[in-house]
Amino acid sequence: MSIEDGIAVITLDRPDKLNAFTTTMENELIEAFDATDANDAVRAVILTGAGRAFCAGADLSSGAETFSEWSAESNGNDANGDDLRRDGVDLRRHGDDLRRDGVDLRRDGGGRVVLRMFDSLKPIIAAINGPAVGVGITMTLAADFRLAADDARMGFVFNRRGLVPESCSSWLLPKLVPLQRALDWIYSGRIFTAAEAFSAGLVYRLHSREDLLGEATALAHSLTRDTAPVSVALSRQMVWRMLGVEHPMVAHRVESIGINARGAQADVREGIAAFLEKREAVFPDRCSDAMPDLFSSHLPRPRW
Repeated sequence: MSIEDGIAVITLDRPDKLNAFTTTMENELIEAFDATDANDAVRAVILTGAGRAFCAGADLSSGAETFSEWSAESNGNDANGDDLRRDGVDLRRHGDDLRRDGVDLRRDGGGRVVLRMFDSLKPIIAAINGPAVGVGITMTLAADFRLAADDARMGFVFNRRGLVPESCSSWLLPKLVPLQRALDWIYSGRIFTAAEAFSAGLVYRLHSREDLLGEATALAHSLTRDTAPVSVALSRQMVWRMLGVEHPMVAHRVESIGINARGAQADVREGIAAFLEKREAVFPDRCSDAMPDLFSSHLPRPRW
């Protein structure tokens, strides 16, 4: 990971293997997002791949055993071994019971990464610089924006391997593209072009491969240059978490708590003063120590 001018770039770095996904990569990605959240100097995160691919999917060097081996490091414990409890909340209440017929099930690695991305305090931009297949595309669904090289190709290929969707994609994908397009991609497992992904709304913008990272960086700066870090973090969590609630009243309650909480903090005084004085705001609040709790009364507490 590199950090420059407030933008962190996380690079999948197995170019000789087309950045195929491994358990090591899974854990390192979670650690990287932990680090970007903890660093107040980071305002946004770009996720991209080294070499000519973004990610060619799971590393299949173990053959069929890739998806049947039981692994102690991901059998239901998170990176800190907290046995499916976080902040006192039993995650099994949220459909996360990982025992079936008395057998411990291996937790989906891509899903662990996506759930960590879901909790991110910083906006995430996926810069899809080449082929993105299987977990290579599903991990990007938790990004706020997907930019793609115009010659990139993508595929939700699970049914062609006898598998099923993972990385929470059965929840995320139908929220990002029309249902029938999501079903087409999932059922058929076909490879499709970046142009088709753009047309369906999965990809925000297309760029040449050479311009992609620069354009992602420019987008990251445009999102964060004039905005309060705590407000961006809360807004990100509000929008993502409201995708699954049953009634707008939940949003109304969370927003009311947010308006009251932020109204009592220094950022609002600075933001309004800067507007009235026609100058750029210098927001003092930081995510590390000024994040109000908007969610614990209505939704599972976020990781942070």
